[in-house]
This record gives sequence, structure tokens and C-alpha cells, in this order.
Amino acid sequence: MMPAGRLPYLATLLSLSGLLLSPLLSGSLALSPPKFTKVPVDMIGVSGGVVSFVCQATGDPKPRVSWNKKGKRVNSQRIETIEFDEGAGAVLRIQPLRAPRDENIYECVAENSEGEVSVQAKLTIIREDLLPPGFPNIDMGPQLKVVERTRTANMLCAASGNPDPEITWFKDFLPIDPSASNGRIKQLRSGALQIENTEETDQGKYECVASNVEGVRYSSPANLYVRVRRVPPRFSILPASHEIMPGGSVNITCVAVGSPMPYVKWMLNSEDLTPEDDMPVGRNVLELNSVRESANYTCVAMSSLGIIEAVSQIIVKSLPKPPGTPIVTETTATSITITWDSGNPEPVSHYIIQYRAKTLDSKFETMDSITTTRYSIGGLSPNTEYEIRVAAFNTIGQGPASEPVEARTGEQAPASPPRNIQARIISQSTMMVRWEEPEEPNGQIKGYRVFFTMDPSQPVSMWQIHNVHDSVITTIQNLVASETYTIRVLAFTSVGDGPFSDPIHVKVLQGVPGQPSKFQIGEVTDTTIELTWEPFEKEGITRYELHYKEGSQGSMVTKTFSPSSSYMVEGLRANTEYFFSLAAVSNKGIGAFTNEISQKTSQANVPKNFTVKLATRTTVLLTWKFSDSRFRQPYSCKIEYNRQKVNIDARMTKELITNLRPNSTYEFHISCPLDSSDGGSRHRLVARTAPSIPVNKPELDTQREPDNTITIILPPLQNREMIKSVYVVVVPLKKGRGPMRNPEEMDLDELFKDVNIKQRHVRTARQLRQIDMKKPYIAASFRPTSMPSTFTLGNQMVYNGFENRMLEPGLEYVFFILAELNSTGTKMFVSSTFTESIVVSDVDPQPMETGGDGLIWVVGPVLAVVFIICIVIAILLYKNKPDSKRKESEPRTKCLLNNADITPHHPTDPVEVRRINFQTPGMMNHPPIPITELAEHTELLKANDNLKLSQEYESIDPGQQFTWEHSNLEVNKPKNRYANVIAYDHSRVILAPIEGITGSDYINANYIDGYRKQNAYIATQGPLPETFGDFWRMVWEQRSATVVMMTRLEEKSRIKCDQYWPSRGTETYGMTQVTLLDTIELATFCVRTFSLHKNGSSEKREVRQFQFTAWPDHGVPEYPTPFLAFLRRVKTCNPPDAGPIIAHCSAGVGRTGCFIVIDAMLERIKHEKTVDIYGHVTLMRAQRNYMVQTEDQYSFIHDALLEAVACGNTEVAARSLFSYIQKLAQVEPGEHVTGMELEFKRLANSKAHTSRFISANLPCNKFKNRLVNIMPYETTRVCLQPIRGLEGSDYINSSFIDGYRQQKAYIATQGPLAETTEDFWRMLWENNSTIVVMLTKLREMGREKCHQYWPAERSARYQYFVVDPMAEYNMPQYILREFKVTDARDGQSRTVRQFQFTDWPEQGVPKSGEGFIDFIGQVHKTKEQFGQDGPISVHCSAGVGRTGVFITLSIVLERMRYEGVVDIFQTVKMLRTQRPAMVQTEDEYQFCYQAALEYLGSFDHYAT
Repeated sequence: MMPAGRLPYLATLLSLSGLLLSPLLSGSLALSPPKFTKVPVDMIGVSGGVVSFVCQATGDPKPRVSWNKKGKRVNSQRIETIEFDEGAGAVLRIQPLRAPRDENIYECVAENSEGEVSVQAKLTIIREDLLPPGFPNIDMGPQLKVVERTRTANMLCAASGNPDPEITWFKDFLPIDPSASNGRIKQLRSGALQIENTEETDQGKYECVASNVEGVRYSSPANLYVRVRRVPPRFSILPASHEIMPGGSVNITCVAVGSPMPYVKWMLNSEDLTPEDDMPVGRNVLELNSVRESANYTCVAMSSLGIIEAVSQIIVKSLPKPPGTPIVTETTATSITITWDSGNPEPVSHYIIQYRAKTLDSKFETMDSITTTRYSIGGLSPNTEYEIRVAAFNTIGQGPASEPVEARTGEQAPASPPRNIQARIISQSTMMVRWEEPEEPNGQIKGYRVFFTMDPSQPVSMWQIHNVHDSVITTIQNLVASETYTIRVLAFTSVGDGPFSDPIHVKVLQGVPGQPSKFQIGEVTDTTIELTWEPFEKEGITRYELHYKEGSQGSMVTKTFSPSSSYMVEGLRANTEYFFSLAAVSNKGIGAFTNEISQKTSQANVPKNFTVKLATRTTVLLTWKFSDSRFRQPYSCKIEYNRQKVNIDARMTKELITNLRPNSTYEFHISCPLDSSDGGSRHRLVARTAPSIPVNKPELDTQREPDNTITIILPPLQNREMIKSVYVVVVPLKKGRGPMRNPEEMDLDELFKDVNIKQRHVRTARQLRQIDMKKPYIAASFRPTSMPSTFTLGNQMVYNGFENRMLEPGLEYVFFILAELNSTGTKMFVSSTFTESIVVSDVDPQPMETGGDGLIWVVGPVLAVVFIICIVIAILLYKNKPDSKRKESEPRTKCLLNNADITPHHPTDPVEVRRINFQTPGMMNHPPIPITELAEHTELLKANDNLKLSQEYESIDPGQQFTWEHSNLEVNKPKNRYANVIAYDHSRVILAPIEGITGSDYINANYIDGYRKQNAYIATQGPLPETFGDFWRMVWEQRSATVVMMTRLEEKSRIKCDQYWPSRGTETYGMTQVTLLDTIELATFCVRTFSLHKNGSSEKREVRQFQFTAWPDHGVPEYPTPFLAFLRRVKTCNPPDAGPIIAHCSAGVGRTGCFIVIDAMLERIKHEKTVDIYGHVTLMRAQRNYMVQTEDQYSFIHDALLEAVACGNTEVAARSLFSYIQKLAQVEPGEHVTGMELEFKRLANSKAHTSRFISANLPCNKFKNRLVNIMPYETTRVCLQPIRGLEGSDYINSSFIDGYRQQKAYIATQGPLAETTEDFWRMLWENNSTIVVMLTKLREMGREKCHQYWPAERSARYQYFVVDPMAEYNMPQYILREFKVTDARDGQSRTVRQFQFTDWPEQGVPKSGEGFIDFIGQVHKTKEQFGQDGPISVHCSAGVGRTGVFITLSIVLERMRYEGVVDIFQTVKMLRTQRPAMVQTEDEYQFCYQAALEYLGSFDHYAT
């Protein structure tokens, strides 16, 4: 992109500098004759050129120097004498030179009163065409230069000749002596003149002069202009206006610039707030504290060129004023309508109304969020006096309330009956009836109506009525003796009648007691009900008679008992309803019975035996017994403690109370309902939490991990005397979910259940897996005195009754230490925190020792026997078949056993053949999926935490019914990386045997079928040192051209594969010579090209190895995008006539299986528009064991195919880019938008889940994000080194982005905010990022896009870092600034270069990509030149739009150079997996295409 050599900006680094030869001061006080201090030398000039003779003398008095030619003063238009040093020096300048007339001897004469001296110099002139070969030549002369005063000026000069010419400088025809400038003016080694801190006197005409023995040559003169800027003051940051709370504080900043820089002061009205003698230059921050009143503050900036002012309005917010007194406009019995005047000139957000009844102890109720000044308050009590007031709210809060208004609601008929009705016989035909007022009269009671009858079955309207006014007692006469009367009373107001009272009964017989009053239910249990009442006084009651029955239809039971006011009915049935009625008896007879009341007995089984089972520092476990199984619905109880409530279901029989304080006592109250009534049982428990004894967490020992075990370092115990036992606890994690934050919040009670070892040993390993795999368990128990320092998990030994179970391959675990304390009563525990999570051997099923008597010896023979029986049955069936059917079955058997060619009338896809002929039950239930339904199908599989996906994966036939005798031979066992990952006999790759070497035909590798192609792949393990020769022999014999490596050599400190290729040059492996020809390391994969030569053969072959380096240590890649790009590269480079693609990871089953399935399915999609993942995995497992080894990998296959289907192929050869862009510009058939729009929209299909932004969303970090919707993903964010005690100090809104060749080649970040500037410099320093690309101006479209995070003129300190501005170069499209950054903590320094691109328009994108491409080239060349390892930091405003374009084009252009292909879509997609919204707009996306096309035009070999 750029010509080789120095960057253009380096040209400006060489800066001008110059000074006239300083006058030489006379050294002595005595008079002295002249003496030459500088004598002219002979010159050889070029015709038409220039020469200067310099002559200078000293003496006392100061001599005068002049020039003569042939004894006469020189005088000509072409010959000029320029004096200096007050005439004691003179330069004779001849220009242009004419031969032969100027060729002569020139004499310099110096004279004073004490004498005269002279010296001569000869001038020779040569014609241009006769110059000798070594004559000096000016290759690059100085150019016109304009600099601002105090800036550095560089005047360039480069010359050649033989010998190398010496370069000197002249300014205004006088020689420059840099040594006389105190270092301000330097002549650089290159010949350039550098003038620092330029002054007005430096302005002038500069020439560079090259001279050697052959002659002298002058450059063309170039003017240097030193510009003294005179700029009137202007505000660069205007003071902002603020709204603050009363008594609040605020800082107002005012910044002004100009030349000279203006002084800045603050004023309030006419008062100066800034002292005259302390007036700052440029920037003044006014601090205001405890502000009570609003005011206008004026910022004044002044210099010799003028005075300007700007005003900051500080508005002190105040609470709203009280509204006007409300006016009642309408009342009803239950509502009052009011209106009011706002009373506030300022905006009010809403009102509240407060009202209360004017009775004792009534409190104000509030109606909130009222936005009008008229409101109707409903739900009031009738005939009640209310007090009502209104208050206003604004953004500060609630203002004072208005004056209250009083109003009474209207009357209504009474809402309740008269209370406590009593009747008493006072003569043979008269009774007295008395009552109390209703509870809710709803107005003034005008009177009462007493209804009475001897036949209560009649309607009340037919009863007799007795009206009463102004009294609550009356008598009723003319009653029939000995009859029982029923009485009901109601009250009425002026509006109407209220409800009837409950009936009471009275017998007209003097001396007979009245009906007991207030007859009601007391305490209830499951077998008893208590009854209570109030007896009439002085009625001579001798006993009571109680009637009750079970249910409404039960038989009546009668009980009599002596006078009392309560009675307990016993012997009842649980959960049963009973009906009761009571009468009093005297000597005169039995009185009237009460009305019937009913009550249900409670449940027989209610929760009981509440106890505190155990306690930790922060939790308490409560348990109880509850055995009634009839409850299908939750049985709710309530636990109250410390002013908190927890609702529980009693059927659970336990509850863990969390978030308690250590070493504290808590009182728990538990209440449960006994039945549907309001009654309930209450229990009280007191518990104490465990003391705060620290337990450190165990550490993972990565150095001591044999496969499928994990060693942990146990922490030393503190307070050992307080600890009874120590337990090691293992917690398997559910996929995708981390552990809870605190192990003490686990149900520790569950851990201690089911510890019967004998029982466990009876179970098979498979049963153990199904039962216990996902539950936490205790692996070991130790006494505190005998606890070891390290412990190996998974060794299947028993420790104090706890089994240290085998760890499950592929499962993720965390661990913690649990200590049981010495305590009386309640068990107490304290725990460590969890360890880091670790996945057990994500590669392989549990490897077994090759020499052991493991599962392989049990399963192998059993499967062999089963297989032989199947064959025998097949033969018997075959022999019994008619010929025609026999013929049909022949190819099938052949295919299964021999893997031979398929007969022509069958489908050509081996998977389809298997579907038809050897279908497993699972394959029948899982047919191929049309790609149009793949998204919906995948979504269904992943619903409910991957439920259906788990079930589908588990149902795939493991395919382990085949023999593996060759893998089991003693001679071959060392050739297997893992004992239980073997090669089936029927599909193994058979090497050509080497004579005399047993087992030389064996390698742990199997043929795997592809789509419509048998043996399309070979799946093999990562080679071992003892199998390197076999591996390369297989590559040669199979004529393979491609090896796919899906692992790194070492992962998690374990060797996954040994390096089977040479690092450089040639290595011989067995009989194969392997030469490394080329290595291309890219961000996510590496391509190595080898030349193979077999001993005894003249043929040489080329083989490529593709190593995918972006597969994580455990699990699967977060996104399939990099993997799909890798796969496309493999497919592109594999020749169509080559042998099988050889794929391996470590075991050659997990990641290898993923690669093969995805590749085969992509091939299938091209032809059939369906995928058959289930079928293909089943087929593969019949060819090699364990293929696609984990559920995660099975899920990843779906994700990869889904993305491939959704995104299609967007890679295009560079030479076809123009036609591809033209195609994108057209409107798609059946669509209303162009292909470009559709392609850009497809990018937006994958939205990031909020769970991907963790730190960015923390409250302590939210203010650090410039835009709320642009945040870094947790997995790719740049983590700063945390500052102790400062939450969120590790956060900055920045993301690592991979480049074309290098991971984390870039940091994409937002334009720093004022609050994040220190973090920005910290990020650059910690990540050794010495190049910053800035793609925005500080303000655009009137808004701040980026805070000025660098100092302009003098050094500034940002937290630990001192930043010194070194230089600034204004280029046509960008500004380059150089800073020296010093870490104040240790004094280390670095140079940071900032490239600010200035040609990006404020709206849209640049019209042409050419300037931006050049800019990208400059940045990357500077990176190469200065050789720093750190990333390039790129920012615009949000750090996604222009930043995305810069990084996209950096990758795309580099890829175009190396591969000759372009894929804008996939590049942007990859970027968006690392930071959201990269390349934000369709315009920017289109600009990427345009720029790529323009770049392409700059290459001759593509210009077709």
C-alpha cells in the first residue's frame, strides 16, 4: 500500500534549524592588528551555480573586512558582498557562475588602525556536462516551510557524491553555526537542519551546501516562515448551566483559547470572584458550595486582542409551593369531589391528596400520582366528616400541603344491624327487648323496627312489627303464654332500612332463662371444639343443655352440664364439620335455644416437631414432620424472624434461611393454618448461627493431574481446636450454570444422607452415573489433626465412610472445604468459598491403563460373543431365505462387514444406505431435517435448558458392538494414546506391513464416510512419538494432501498431541522425509506446508496441515464463525483428486467428530437441502468409537450448521469483487431491497444476550459507558489490573479484537469520557499499546464525541502516568501526535503515537476510500517500524462504527494481499462476536466494499 522506506511523516521529523555564525568576541583588551579567524578556501563550482567565500577577522579596534578581485573592489550584479559581525566578517557570493569570466583569485582584506592583512582564494568553474563523476549532487533540498512560533522546524537535505559530501547550511546568504545556538539548532546526521523552539528571527531563506574535493553545489533556496499566531480569545468549552438541589455544590468550568492565551476569571454581577493576582490562563473552574439561591455567573476571558463573556445559569431547584385551599364541588354518601388552584408558576409533575375522617386516632390516607386539579375521592364512609388537603410534587420532591377543607359525606341506610339483641320475659304476656346501636349507622338513626313471630318459617314480611323511636329498649305485650317467640331487629335512617339482626328466641314463661348471648366457637383441635357464650345474670340458671350433630344430616347428640360460660366438646372426628345449639335451664324450665353455629375440626396431621437441624455462619436449616399425604396442593406456613417473613410449603419438611449474620441469635415464629378458619398453630424456635471462623479455599494443583483425577491443595486450618471434622465436597455444575455464590447456602443436610458404602459398591458405574452424577457429594472426611496437605479427587477410595468417586469426563466441577464445629445441640458448619471451576478431560472418555484389567477386558469379550451370535443368526436366516430375497440382502451384509462399494441401485450416500439397511431405533425417530426448519428444530432442542438436545444425544447408538482385536494386541497397546479409545477392526486404516515387524500394519485410525463418499476422512489420534513414522506412512500411502489438527500441542498444562512435524528444515520420521516449506500463522488457525519424500522413491508430494488454534481448553467455541472460516479454507485448499482428509485432535473422536459431521453436512446441504446430524453421528460411531464425544459438541454442530445456512457463502475472489458488488447493488428478486441491504441485515440476526455483558452492567461501571447500548462482552473485554478497594476498577469499555494474523491485535474502545481518561492511559500502559488510532473529532454535530484525553502543550498527569507532548505533525488527512508516557511509580517511559484521521465527514462516510486506505497503511507501517508487541488501540466515539470499519479493512486488505480473496460479511460477523455492533451502519458496511475495490485497483496484477 505504501512505498518502502521511510514514512512520509518522518520527513517532517527532520526539522529546520539555523543560526548565523556568531560574532567572535575580541579576546584581549590591548590594541592589536587584524587576524583572520575564518579564512576562505578554494572553490570548484558548477557553471550556472553558486559559490560563497567566507572571511572573518578579529583585532582591536574591530577590523573591517572587504573583498577584491585583481586588486579592485568587487562590484557586479552577480557578485555580492554580505557583511556580518559589524563588518568584521564578509561573505562573497557569486551567482550565477559564468566561466571563464568569474574564474579568478579573490582576495579578502582585513584592516584597522593597527594594520592590514589579506588572504586569497581561487575559484574554478566546470561546465555541467564536464563534471567529474564524484561531483556533489543535491538529491533532496529544503522546501518552503511554515511553522508556528515555538514549534520545531525541520529543513531537509540529502546529497550524494564521491567522496560523500559534507553538508553545511546558509541562511540569508550567511553561514549557520549550530554550535552557537546552545543546542536549539542541530544539524542531524542525515544533513537535515532541525530548529527547536522557533523564534521570529529564524525566519529567512535557507540553502543547503554539499561540498567535497570535487567541488561544491548549492540547493535551491527555501523560505522558512515562522508564524506568530494572533488569535482573539474564544471559548473552547462554554460554561454549562446547572440545576442543583438547595444547599448543593457544583463546579463550573470555563475554557478559553487564543494567541496569546487569554486570562480567565469569574464574576457574579459586578463582583470579581477570581483574585486579580491569581487569575489563571486558559481554564478556570469555579467551585460553588452550599448554594441556596439561583444566580447567573459570568465567565470573562481577556487578552490583548479582546474581552469575551459567557454566562452560566445556576438554578437552585425548590420544592413546589402549597396549592390553593381545595373547594368541595360535590358529595355523595361515599365520595367527595374537590378542585384546587395549582398555586405554582413552575411545572408540577403531579399532586397527592391526603384525607382523613375527623375522628380520634384516624390517620391521613393518600391518593398518589394525580395529574389534574380536579379529583373525586371514592370509598368513603357515609355521614362522616372528612378533612382533605392537597400537596404538589416536582422533580425535587413534595412541597407543603394546602390548607385543609372539611366536608361531610351524605347519609345512607345503615350498613349493619343493631348489636347484642336480648329479650327477657317480665310478666305472663310481656317481654322486654333491648339492643345496641349498629356499628355502621351511615347517618342519624331515626328509629328501630322489632319483628317477632311464633312461626319463624314464615317470611319476615308476615311477622308482627313493633316500631321504636329514640330508644334502644322496648316492651312488647299481649304475647301468648308458654310459646317461644323469634325476634329480629333492624335500624333505619332518613334514607332507608338497614339489615336484620340475627334471630333470637324467647319463651313466654316467667322465670325461664333467656337465650344465651354471644354464642361462639373458641379453641379448635383435630378432636375437640370449645364453645363460649355470655349468660343472662340473675336468672337462676341451674344447668345448660347443648345439642350438636356431625354434619347437617347427622343424628343429634345432647349434653347437659352445670352453669358455665364455656364448654369443650371432645371425642370429635378430625377435619369434620359439626353444628351446635345451646339453651339455659332453670327451675321454671328450659329457655330458648340459640341459633345453630357450625365449625370444622382441624387436620389430624399438621406440621409439628419444628427443630433447628444445623447452622452455618449465614444460614439456619429448619426441619419439621408432616406426614399427611392427602395434600395435593401446597400447605402454606409462614416463618417470621427479625421483621422478615418467609412463606413455605409444609410438605417440603425443611427450609434453609439465608443471609443471616454470623454468631447471632435469631428467634423464629412459625404459624400454620389448622383449617379454613382464621385459627392457626404457632411454634417458636431459637437458633444461633456459627461463629465467623475463616476457612481458606482449596487451590487446584495443575502440576499434579493424571488424567481424570484432580489434585487440590488443602488449606491449613485456623482455630483447629474448635473444629470436629473436615469434609472435602465435590459439586458438579449443570451445563451453562455457575455455582451459587456461597457454599453455605447449599442444603448441607442432603450431603450427609446416603453414605452407606456397601450399597454404593453394589451399583454399576453406569447406575452411579445416572443417580449421582449431577448431585454434590462428600468425597472424604478427615479429623483436623490428620488432614493431608494435598488430596487427589476421583481415585475411588473410601475416606472415613465417604467414597472418593470417579470424576465424570466432560463434566465441570467446583470444590470446597466444609468444617463441622464442636458444638452442643445444633450442628454447626463453616465452609470455604468454591474453587475455580475445572472440566475433567474434555477430550476423552476415562482413559484406562493399557496394562490394567479394566472395563475393556470385560466389555470386549462380551461384545465379541454377542457379535458372533448375531452373525450365526444372520447366516441361519440367510440359509432359510428364498433365493430372490437372499440376493437382496447380499449387498447389505457386505456393506456392513467389508465397507465395500454400494450396489448401483442403492442411494450413494453411506448414511442413507445405513438408514435403509442398518437403521437403529433412534434413526427411525430422527429423520433428516429440512434446512428451512433447522432454526426452529434447534430452538426446540435447546428449550428448557437443552432438555430435548440432551435426550436426543443420549439416545444415539454408541455403536460399540464391533471388535477391536488389533488395538488390543500387546505389541500395539503402546501405540494407543488412550487405552479405551481404540480402532475398530472392520474400519481401521491398515498400513502396508513392514517385513519382520509384528503389528507394523496398525495405527489408531479409522476410515469415516462423508456425504456420498466412502472413506472421505480418516479420524485418528494425535500422534505419539512412537507413532510419528506410522502417521506419515499413512499420509503417504493414502495419498492424503490435507491434515486437519483440532488441538494445540498442550492445553491446561497437559500434552494433548506430540509435535510430529519439523519446526524448520527437514526431519525423517521412519521412512518418510518431511520438509517444512512454509508456515502461515493467522489469528485462529495456522497453515503449514510440507514436502514429503519417501525413501526409495523419486516422487515428492506436498501436504498441508491446518491447525485450528481457537478451540477453548474446555467446552466448545462460543461462536462457530471462526471454525466455519477455518473449514472453508481447508475445503478450498484440498485438491479434488486427493486421498482422505486426515483429521485428529487428541483422542481423535470429539473435536474430530465435530469437524467431520459439519463438513459432511455442509456438503449434503449443497445437494439435498436437508441435514442429518443424528444419522451421521450414528454412522460415524459404527466406524470409530465415541465420535462426537460430548453433548456440548453435539450442540455446537447444530449452531455451526445453523450459521452456515443463515449466512451462506460470501467469500469472493478478489478479481470478481467488482461484479460481486454490482450484483449486491441490484434489487433482489422478490424483495424490495438490494442485496447489499439484505446482506447487512443478515449480520444483525444474531443478537447478544444480556448475560454476555456482566461487568459492563454493574452499577459501579454503568457511568463509564458513553452509550448505554454499546458495551464490551465479558469474554472479550480488556480487564485492567484492579485497584484494591475500588469496585469496578478493572473495567473499561474496551474489547480485544483479533486481527488477520494475530489474536488480540487490536483494542476497540470508546472515545474516553472525562471520567475514564485515567483508565484509558492505564489500559494503554498495561497492554503495551503504543499506537492509538482516533477516528473522530472531539465534537461533531454540536455534541461531544470524545473527551480530550491528551495534553496539548505541557505535560499532564493521569493517575500513575505522566504524559509529555513531544511533537505534532499535520498531514493532509491526519494529525500525528507523539507523547512520552512515564510510569511515575518506577520511572519507566514509552513513546505513544496517536494518529487522528481528520477526513471522516461528520455525517456519513468518506466519498473515496483511498485516503483511508493510505491512513491504515501508515498506522500499520509505523507499528512494524517501531516493533512494539502490544495491540493497536482504535476508537471513534462509541468504538464500534468507524472503529469497526478500520479493523475490518485492516483484516480484509491484508487477507486480499495474501490469499487473493475478500469476505467482508464474515469479517464483520467475526468482529461482532468480539464486540457488539461493529461496523454500525449500512453506509459503513458499503464503504468497506468500496474501499476494498479501490485498494484492488492499486494492484497491477488484479487490474483486468
